[in-house]
Amino acid sequence: MKNLLKKILVSIFVMSSLVTAVSADNINLWKTSTLNKILERNELIVGMNPEYMPFNMKDKKGRIIGYDVDMAKNMAKAMGVKLKIVSTSWDGIIAGLLTGKYDMIMSGMTITQERNLKINFSDPYVVVGQTMMVKKSIAHKIKTVKDLDKAEYKIVTKLGTTGEIATRKFFKKAQIVTFEGEADAAIEVMNGRADAMVYDKTYNILFMADKGAKTLVHYDTPLTYEPFGWAIRKGDPDFLNWLNTYLRQIKSDTIINFHNKLDKKWLKETSWLKRVK
Repeated sequence: MKNLLKKILVSIFVMSSLVTAVSADNINLWKTSTLNKILERNELIVGMNPEYMPFNMKDKKGRIIGYDVDMAKNMAKAMGVKLKIVSTSWDGIIAGLLTGKYDMIMSGMTITQERNLKINFSDPYVVVGQTMMVKKSIAHKIKTVKDLDKAEYKIVTKLGTTGEIATRKFFKKAQIVTFEGEADAAIEVMNGRADAMVYDKTYNILFMADKGAKTLVHYDTPLTYEPFGWAIRKGDPDFLNWLNTYLRQIKSDTIINFHNKLDKKWLKETSWLKRVK
């Protein structure tokens, strides 16, 4: 009987120690969480590359505006903190996150398995795909991607993006040229110095509405499926949980209807183009 009692007491002690240890780990995890640091400093710091209409771009006065900017403002408001946007180049945007220059990336970043090895993503907040804008003078020859994959054609896209990945996947014979900015790539096709551009459908739709209709043809059937997500550093379950909860809330809330209004303002209407011309 005494031995049984001892075993019970030892079991209770071990379980109690484990609960205490887990509780301590949870407290330490929260202390190091990005979300906790945001609340302590009273400021959300977001990294953006302001070269991707309509998600991140600069207006005539040099201010960063766009879909992601409005989302970041709303997110900071939901946290009850101020917002700071850090402008950065696309090729260094992940490195900036990993070195702590900002708390998260909100910059039209596609969720990919390769990127996920370095960083974590929220659930998708927008889904897009890669489409083609083709020079009108050759459009009558182009029915499929294969028709463009010839050595005589030059295909352009933006460096370091899923547009480049898709271009290199689908075009093995055509010449491929990359640019630092998508606007430079699009203008290259519009001015006849390239034959086609592969890039995000949302951008291509807007470029066609603004400048491309006279000289380009938009092949609007997506070549890829690409969900956009917010990127954060690994090992931060509290922050990731909050972001996904926030996303579900704004998508489900049909009373305030913020998410649908945001989609309409930036992805369906084009009145904002006057602010960046």
